[in-house]
Amino acid sequence: MSIVLPEKTLPQMLAEQARARPDALALRQKNYGIWHPVTWAQYHRRASHVGLGLRALGLGDGGTGGHVGVISENRLEWVLSQMGTGLVGGVTVGVYPTSPSHEVAYVLAHADVEIVICEDQEQTDKVLAALEQLPRLKRIVVCEKKGLRNTPDEHRDRVIAFEAVEALGAQREAAEGVVIDAVLSVQRLQDLALMIYTSGSTGKPKGAMLSYANLRGVVPGIIDRLGLDEHTTHLSYLPLCHVAEQMLTTFVPLYLGSTVNFGESIRTVQEDLREVAPTIFLGVPRIWEKLHSAITIKMQEAGALQRGLYGWAMRACAPFAEKAAAQRSLGEKLTFGLAYWLVFRALQNFIGLRRARIALTGAAPIPPAVLRFFRTLGVPLVEVYGLTESSGMITGQHPERVRIGSVGEVTLGVEHRLSEQGELIIRGPMVFMGYYKNPEATADSLRDGWLHTGDVVAQDASGSLRIVDRLKDIMITAGGKNLTPSEIENTMKSSPFIKECIVVADGRKFVSALIQIDLETVAQWAESRRLAFTHFRSLVETPVVRELIAAEIQRGNDLLAPVSQIKRFHLLTKELDHDDGEVTATMKVRRSSIYKTYAREIEALFI
Repeated sequence: MSIVLPEKTLPQMLAEQARARPDALALRQKNYGIWHPVTWAQYHRRASHVGLGLRALGLGDGGTGGHVGVISENRLEWVLSQMGTGLVGGVTVGVYPTSPSHEVAYVLAHADVEIVICEDQEQTDKVLAALEQLPRLKRIVVCEKKGLRNTPDEHRDRVIAFEAVEALGAQREAAEGVVIDAVLSVQRLQDLALMIYTSGSTGKPKGAMLSYANLRGVVPGIIDRLGLDEHTTHLSYLPLCHVAEQMLTTFVPLYLGSTVNFGESIRTVQEDLREVAPTIFLGVPRIWEKLHSAITIKMQEAGALQRGLYGWAMRACAPFAEKAAAQRSLGEKLTFGLAYWLVFRALQNFIGLRRARIALTGAAPIPPAVLRFFRTLGVPLVEVYGLTESSGMITGQHPERVRIGSVGEVTLGVEHRLSEQGELIIRGPMVFMGYYKNPEATADSLRDGWLHTGDVVAQDASGSLRIVDRLKDIMITAGGKNLTPSEIENTMKSSPFIKECIVVADGRKFVSALIQIDLETVAQWAESRRLAFTHFRSLVETPVVRELIAAEIQRGNDLLAPVSQIKRFHLLTKELDHDDGEVTATMKVRRSSIYKTYAREIEALFI
């Protein structure tokens, strides 16, 4: 199949959509419980005003170019800033809103950001605290004005409200609107579009430079594999400073003309999902694990009849979980239909995915049991794979050829091969330009046009790929056995009671692990048994909780080869924390940091 896209950049596509479909729905923003629509014409006009306003504040020193940072949850202002920056020839740099001040300072300084868009006072304060480290920063633009009056007097001239920037751009439109036309007339696909910083799980974050050609290059494969079109609707909630959300909020919609919804906040995702009922949904494994836990809790609270029907439905439909609806036999269709009306329809409504035509999991490995659970439930969940450096998704399970445990086949436009070590290496128009101000790291990742992903994979006869582990994470026991920690960890995390599992095995005689319980589900389990506890630590130190986790680990061990089974474990008495350097902004575990922090507990496991 061939999908031909216009030879246009994202800002050029925004202008084209506004011209061709001015009154069609592009975006919706929920504020105070009300959804506010934005047409393509309004999207383009407001982004133009924002771009001209940023230029008036000194972006690119009055010319074109310049770098704009955005520190915010997903909202209309995020994409207006990104598109507005692109319309005047600038480059957008996203920063995780969960990042502490020192991480914010590092990214803004390293990326040479001149103007930063902050969601609220909390994000503004992080930037103000780091001003001495940001000599290039000219202005701070704040979306939510509440709290702005508390800005210290010495910084008041540096801080301005987002609506004031947009108004400033509107005032200048008559005189300077030709600037945008001039920029778009010379903008090339080879121009730098975005800088996306890696999570920094093994060191300082690196700024991956993505061109407009990279963004355009990844889109055909996504559209083809997922079956997307202009009628696709999406709820944007994962961080827009991550490439996974960017591809479904900006890359694909701007080429297809599909609709994106922004909810009230990250805390209202469940409610927003029910209201939007999107046709596509992207969740990282932790989201799917939380939804799995939510259903588990709901069924624990249900009556005996409901629990019985649920158990029957899951057992009856599990055998054909890997089949698409059209591939099922008449008997399987009848069985699923009965299960759907008795059980699954209500549960799909509960999680807001009853109308989803396709659902994705990516960014990290997902426990196969969790993926199988949702497919049994009738949610068309498929696993995909991609990197920041590949501009997003480059492999994905075909909806009609699902093999649980694999990440599917490569998408349109992707060339691939495996190294002698089994590392996946790819080439194509979606491969990034390199790392900003880091030629050494660029040379290590990009060799002769091929991107070395750092992931070891196995490929079957059909072309489906299975991620084995990160090349650097593969462990060798004292007995010389190679272990893939992610396989062990994901097996354990399929339990609704286990949130994190960090394997310790490199150079050891056997496998041990640090375990973090899932507070919500374990607390619910404890309350149902009238067990007294006051906080996370007291819950963890309850003897029956340790027995619960031991039983869950044994269930996981039963699915693993003897050499991979966890022999001993330590229950963490606090949740892993980003501020403590234990996980990244994307909640990826920083192994070296955790091994150092819990060195005493780890050594005790091997005594």
